[in-house]
Amino acid sequence: MDTQHPDLYPLFAAHIDVLKARSDAALARGGFDHLVMAAGVPRYQFLDDRDYPFFVNPHFKHWLPVTRAPGSWLVYTPGRKPKLVYLQPADYWHVVPEAPAGYWVEHFDIVVIREPQDALAELPTDISRCAIIGEDNAALDGFSPNNPQGVIDALHYQRMFKTDYELAMMRVASKIGARAHRAAEAAFRAGESEYGIHMAYLDAARQTENELPYSNIIALNEHGAILHYHDLRHAPPSHLNSFLIDAGASFHGYASDITRTYAGAEAGEFQALIDAVDAVQLGLCEKVRAGQDYAALHVHAHHALAGVLKDHGFIRMSAQSAVESGVSATFFPHGLGHPIGLQVHDVAGFARDDSGATIPRPEGHPYLRMTRTIEPGAVVTIEPGLYFIDMLLEKLRKKPEGRDIAWDRIDAFRKYGGIRIEDDVACTGDAPENLTRDAFALDRKA
Repeated sequence: MDTQHPDLYPLFAAHIDVLKARSDAALARGGFDHLVMAAGVPRYQFLDDRDYPFFVNPHFKHWLPVTRAPGSWLVYTPGRKPKLVYLQPADYWHVVPEAPAGYWVEHFDIVVIREPQDALAELPTDISRCAIIGEDNAALDGFSPNNPQGVIDALHYQRMFKTDYELAMMRVASKIGARAHRAAEAAFRAGESEYGIHMAYLDAARQTENELPYSNIIALNEHGAILHYHDLRHAPPSHLNSFLIDAGASFHGYASDITRTYAGAEAGEFQALIDAVDAVQLGLCEKVRAGQDYAALHVHAHHALAGVLKDHGFIRMSAQSAVESGVSATFFPHGLGHPIGLQVHDVAGFARDDSGATIPRPEGHPYLRMTRTIEPGAVVTIEPGLYFIDMLLEKLRKKPEGRDIAWDRIDAFRKYGGIRIEDDVACTGDAPENLTRDAFALDRKA
């Protein structure tokens, strides 16, 4: 199959068959006859008549690439064709969703309604036999989401295993993200502000802020030490020491999540550190293979990054001592990554199985977002980092281990903020597929 220009018709047909089988099993376990998914409706701001941006229920968009049809419903009954109850209102205040069309429509019985309440006539009448998944505000008269935990646990566990259709969508999302990252780097090199870089990214991605899978992190200089930096200063700094960008893109409901760090033109010492973290990151990506314990990979990342700190003169202790004493967590305070797919931080990263049982985080690693074993079909992010965070460094200075820190070296690097490098990597039956690196390579050839 040509992974860059796949035929979506057979891919989607196979995808729907997989979802039917998973739903059959989940419904049987929960003792339900129907799976009903609400697309959702907008929520309004407190004491205002302005709504927040609408984001569709992930369970709904798992079945079809429709992300802008609030008030719609999807019904699946084992042995029957799924039914899409599609709200296309008569409305001159807002953009009306386009009529359903494309590679996916033949797999659904589609009923178009004009008023939200009209959906009731198309939904199952035996409500007690329905597993209804959605937010509370999607409720209609007498028909409310019940979100049965057993059904959700089963469906969430299986979501880790991507179909070929889903991988095709994620490859496109990665290509869009890589293209936009190239534009953001060019804007940085041209001396743009954080706001200017952000706008260059949106223009290249051809997506609005609300279409992206998450809010961009565009951090210049010391702002790279703030893990979720969103301030977007309008004026460029006097010196461009460094640039950290964590930004993704969306395609047909699927996300990419990409982070890169760049050194300024006169920051050779920082570039050397970036190169060392990049080498560690590539080695970690190579370990995204069947049977790999993700929590163990996270701990391995701490050892590798501690080695970088030792090699580059930031610590005088051994790498093992840095990990065991918690020193490495001062410089790498977040988790190695997370599942990704329909959501940028996708579900069931801690699932032991499909019953709702979970796998705890390793002691001393409270921010890790995934602990389960990697299996074929999983897509995870690999995002090691090294940061110079004043608050954490001051805590370290007061500990006995602070005597083994080269504080003059630390002080020289505070102006760079930090480094994070992140790829989306798919586990296959063989070598991992790095969706992000492949997308950057394709963009370079374009």
